[in-house]
Amino acid sequence: MLRVILAEDSVLLRAGLTELLTLGGHQVLAAVGDAPALLRAVRAERPDVVVTDVRMPPGLRDEGLRAALELREEDPGLPVLVLSQYVATAYATQLFGGGSAAGLGYLLKDRVGEVTEFLDALERVHGGQTVIDPEVVRVLLAPRDERDRPLARLTPREREVLALMAEGLNNQALAARLFVTEAAVVKHASSIFMKLDLDPTEGNRRVLAVLAHLRGANAHS
Repeated sequence: MLRVILAEDSVLLRAGLTELLTLGGHQVLAAVGDAPALLRAVRAERPDVVVTDVRMPPGLRDEGLRAALELREEDPGLPVLVLSQYVATAYATQLFGGGSAAGLGYLLKDRVGEVTEFLDALERVHGGQTVIDPEVVRVLLAPRDERDRPLARLTPREREVLALMAEGLNNQALAARLFVTEAAVVKHASSIFMKLDLDPTEGNRRVLAVLAHLRGANAHS
């Protein structure tokens, strides 16, 4: 059972998420509707994980995201799962642009409807993993133009592997998803890192390297 603090300004969605988390066996310590209340609740309760919307009162811009970043500055080990209504790569870049992506997640709200996936993402974030919505990864990896040469070096299968790595999957999970052996995944990963001039480091640092490259590729768009 995880002790969760939830921040969502929509009353109906907040109630639905609270029920979903409770049915999933977790305890919702507080369910709040604005960023200042989120900051107060986390500082008072010290939860196991925080779930917050990006856009929150009072400004309905990126207050939820900024509150999450502030909380991570105070406690770099605090697991945070951020929800967004739509793909906003700038938000993803801001969230993962700090010192560590460990225990961070960025999901679209549509993913909440996939209950098993949502609860799995929550538990993975709590476990120190990095979780990025597949749709966000798809947008990040979308072809730009001829200037996007590093990604153009990759084969279709390598691009598929890179996308799954960016979601935070380890080699075993990658192999299961692609119906190949772990040895084949290692071979593809080695080729990807070589072509992109990235350090083949395992774990969340590998995800950070992938994200760093993706941010660079999108800077040309």
